[in-house]
Amino acid sequence: MNEFDNLVAIVTGGASGIGAAITRRLGAGGAQVAVFDLQPDAADPSHFAVNVADDASVRAGVAAVAERYGRIDIVINNAGIGAQGTIADNDDDEWARVLNINVIGIARVTRAALPYLRESPSAAIVNTSSIAATAGLPARALYTASKGAVLSLTRAMAADHLREGIRVNCVNPGTADTPWVSRLLDSAADPAAERAALNARQPHGRLVKADEVADAVAYLASPRSGSTTGTSIAVDGGMQDLRLRPE
Repeated sequence: MNEFDNLVAIVTGGASGIGAAITRRLGAGGAQVAVFDLQPDAADPSHFAVNVADDASVRAGVAAVAERYGRIDIVINNAGIGAQGTIADNDDDEWARVLNINVIGIARVTRAALPYLRESPSAAIVNTSSIAATAGLPARALYTASKGAVLSLTRAMAADHLREGIRVNCVNPGTADTPWVSRLLDSAADPAAERAALNARQPHGRLVKADEVADAVAYLASPRSGSTTGTSIAVDGGMQDLRLRPE
C-alpha cells in the first residue's frame, strides 16, 4: 500500500509553485488531495476556490471537502504571500494584509478542519514557514515577522493538539525556484545577476526545488512519522546552520 492510501488532504495555495508540488507528491502517495486556491483549476473537481483570508470562504471550503470525501486527515497550510522592505517600508494596511493571510489564514483553515482531524487515525498538519524565520534576511521585515510567527505557532499547535492525536510540524524552505520567485527576478534591474546572487546565498549553490520541499512535507504528513511533532525541517541547502569557508 502507498503511505497515504485512504487519506484525504487539503493543500492551501495548492495550484502553483510549492503547493502544486505538494499536491502531486501526496497524490502520488495515494492521498485524495483537495486544493484550496484563489485561482483554482475550474476543470478539476478536486480544486476549490477558497480565500484563506476570509473565514466564511474557509469554512465553506472545508465543509465541501468533508462532504465530498467523507473525511479530512491532513492539512497542509501552504498559502502565503510575500513582502519586501525594511520596517520603514510597509504601512499598517500592508502589515495587516500579510499577517492576515500568512498567519491568521493558518488558524482559520486549521480551526475549521479540527473536528474532522480529531476523528482521523492519522491526523497531521504541516505549515509552510521559511528560512526567513531562522535567518535575518535584508529587506524582508514584514515577511520575516509572518514566517517567524508560523514557526512559533507550529510549536504551540503541536502542544495543544498532541493528546488529540494530531501531529503538527512545519517546513522552512530556502529560496525556491517557483513562479513567484521568477516574477521577482524578472522585475529586478539585472535578473541574471539577482538569480546568481540568490543561488550563491544558499550553501549548495542553487535555488531549492519545489519537489524537494514537497518530499519534506510528505515525510512530516506521513502516518509513518508518528513520533515526529512540534518540529521543523529546513530545506535550504544548508543555509540555516552551515557556515562554509569561501572557496
